[in-house]
Amino acid sequence: MPYSEADMRKACEAYRKEGRLRKQCLEFNIPYSTLHRRLMGVLPHAVAHQDQQKLSVALEKSLADWVIFQADLGLPVTHTQIRGLAQRICADRGKPMEFGKRWVAAFLRRYPVLKTQRPRRINSARVKLATEERIRPWFNYLAIPAVKTIPPQYRYNVDEARIIEGVGNNRLVVGKAETKLVLAKQPGSRNWTSFMETISATGVALTPVVIWKGKTQQ
Repeated sequence: MPYSEADMRKACEAYRKEGRLRKQCLEFNIPYSTLHRRLMGVLPHAVAHQDQQKLSVALEKSLADWVIFQADLGLPVTHTQIRGLAQRICADRGKPMEFGKRWVAAFLRRYPVLKTQRPRRINSARVKLATEERIRPWFNYLAIPAVKTIPPQYRYNVDEARIIEGVGNNRLVVGKAETKLVLAKQPGSRNWTSFMETISATGVALTPVVIWKGKTQQ
């Protein structure tokens, strides 16, 4: 597995404490000559060639912050949208708009807080209604004495997953690396088929339920 810039920094710190170069190379999977050059003061490739980047460090940082902001809003962006915005930034500054086909991948490597993910589509109306003011009062029901006396084997949690009918938008998007799931809002005018799983507090699972739209029920 290739090493990261974070691995390089940890290896340098460990060497300064222990003074055992080959040990750190093996531990962090870094070539001996590479780690030796870094300790001698050679700058990382990304830092040494910053002046050759299409966007400055400050502009790239602003672009990364915008990508995170869009993901937090439930409107994650695709690689094409990131490239398009970068080209617009260059155009506004009178710079060439040509970007290599690997530019987005290199941009994501420079900002490991970002990660390419497959989004989970969610109805935009659900996102707007899922506010703290609406959800927090629900937990007051758990403090009701009659509810607190319910044994764990009779306490169930329901989880819902859905599949959209027809052609959906399953393009990969970019979100925060620290999250395993990125939500993408979309209009609620399309039909969905829902799958509901129910599991008790003791781990007992009930038979899943499938819900779909139809005029008759069999």
